Amino acid sequence: MAEIKKPLEINDRTKIERIGVHSHIRGLGLNSSLDAHSASNGMVGQLPARRAAGLILQLVREGRISGRAVLLAGQPGTGKTAIAMGLAKSLGPETPFAPLSSSEIYSLEFSKTEALTQAFRKAISVRITEEVEIIEGQVVKITIDRPASGERGAAWNTGKLTLKTTDMEAVFELGGKMIEALMKEKVQNGDVITLDKASGKVTNLGRSTWTTMNYDAVGSSTKFVQCPEGELQKRKEVVQCVTLHEIDVINSRTQGFLALFTGDTGELSSEVREQVNSKVTEWLVGGKAEIIPGVLFIDEAHMLDIECFSFLNRALENEMAPILVIATNRGISNIRGTNYRSPHGIPADFLDRLLIICTQPYTEDEILKILDIRCEEEDVKMSISAKGLLMKISVETSLRYAMHLIILAALACQKRKGALVERGDVSRVYHLFIDVKRSVQYLTEYQNEYMPNEINETEAMQS
Repeated sequence: MAEIKKPLEINDRTKIERIGVHSHIRGLGLNSSLDAHSASNGMVGQLPARRAAGLILQLVREGRISGRAVLLAGQPGTGKTAIAMGLAKSLGPETPFAPLSSSEIYSLEFSKTEALTQAFRKAISVRITEEVEIIEGQVVKITIDRPASGERGAAWNTGKLTLKTTDMEAVFELGGKMIEALMKEKVQNGDVITLDKASGKVTNLGRSTWTTMNYDAVGSSTKFVQCPEGELQKRKEVVQCVTLHEIDVINSRTQGFLALFTGDTGELSSEVREQVNSKVTEWLVGGKAEIIPGVLFIDEAHMLDIECFSFLNRALENEMAPILVIATNRGISNIRGTNYRSPHGIPADFLDRLLIICTQPYTEDEILKILDIRCEEEDVKMSISAKGLLMKISVETSLRYAMHLIILAALACQKRKGALVERGDVSRVYHLFIDVKRSVQYLTEYQNEYMPNEINETEAMQS
């Protein structure tokens, strides 16, 4: 069997802070006893549903069970996705949370079962622990021998690096690749660096505090660290968290770790996954790794067809399966791909596997609290009367429509150079942007002027 490759490092990706529909969600808003606060961490109301989600969160954190499935069912706009997002925020950075919309499965360039398999393996993380030999110290001097030819742009051949700790100092010979790595990290005298002896990777930890007296001014981004103590050569324990899908991709492409950045991975062979599973099991037995089961969240579950539900039935029986959370706003409807009707559009045998969490419509007080949170999140100052009007609009139309009007009303207020969004601003945008009910009423009134018009076509066919 080919040797299983592991990524050398996983770097944090830069996040772009933007205001989204659920960007105000910080968690589930539970205390240590898993009791839900009326309003906390951006979550408002839905106390029974949040308590139930808290129990699921506890099961995930303990990591002792796998293959459990949860259904979030409720009317549109009752916080199903918000609960799933709160669950994701409460899990922490190491526990994987893989969101997926059911409609995505049909738009990918590979089979439905392959898409679900990749989603399952994205929701399972492996914490790999290994010891590596490193050289850590403060740079005293870097000497690079220039090429004998003197040609501009020619590569450097050799050099010397002097490192020290509080207890010792040593000189190391440098090759061409190590010199390039040092230049890439912009290492200079006074920096504290680490050298990985196995991979040759250079990491610049920052400026040594011993050198601060030699500089009058430094940049605000300059990081200062203490000069290392003890020996220069050390053994360090390195912990990496990587999903099973990432290991699959790395071992299915010739470019290895860089394959993670090439876009769509396509279908992966079962042989690669079997090799990865075998190696991960070997790591588990040897105590080098630990499985971290995460959460796979599938929204719009009613869009899955009978083939997908059959696959999920079998996949949940695997001992390495994650916690599956699905959400739907459908009542009694057809199962996609069949003529049979079932609750939520889900087959009865799969429905029997699910722990069902129901969400209820929000009360007027809860809607008012949600609007307050959204105004704060979008940095909109709004009067009490304007919030009252928004709450009334939300009850008559939908909460989503009312939330859309917040930023629009703020723009209307800015247009008239006001500092506080008033009732008139909300009323103005309410008449500019119609909701679903008024749209249906408008279509019914002017249906004869639209083309094609199903009513006129039906009358013409009958005549």
